[in-house]
Amino acid sequence: MNIVVDTSVIVAVIANEPEKASLISFTQGADLIAPQSVHWEIGNAFSAMFKRNKVTLEQALGAIQAYNKIPIRFVDVELEQSLKIAETLNIYAYDAYLIRCALRFRSPLISLDKYLVNSAKRMKVKVIEVK
Repeated sequence: MNIVVDTSVIVAVIANEPEKASLISFTQGADLIAPQSVHWEIGNAFSAMFKRNKVTLEQALGAIQAYNKIPIRFVDVELEQSLKIAETLNIYAYDAYLIRCALRFRSPLISLDKYLVNSAKRMKVKVIEVK
């Protein structure tokens, strides 16, 4: 089974956040897929953590080594379809790419981002809710 995974989930796992065990449990045995934008969002997430003094460069680089071991299949999503979703839901394109990915591959989406989860539900995407 495919599961579309977003940046919040990946960062929570590689940064050893409290949700890590649950996230691994939910995705165990699944094929993880994501739009290619997620790869760059990982770097952006860590740069934001630098600004808030939440991680050091060494910690971030260690997390990136863990990230590189996660088997994620990065896929293209149609920009036109993604922009239609962004306009319909009044959301950022990055969130629309994830929703489009889930729709295109008829796969559930897992995210810790409640706004993204609610947006995905509005498009009738199945979501895996992590509490």
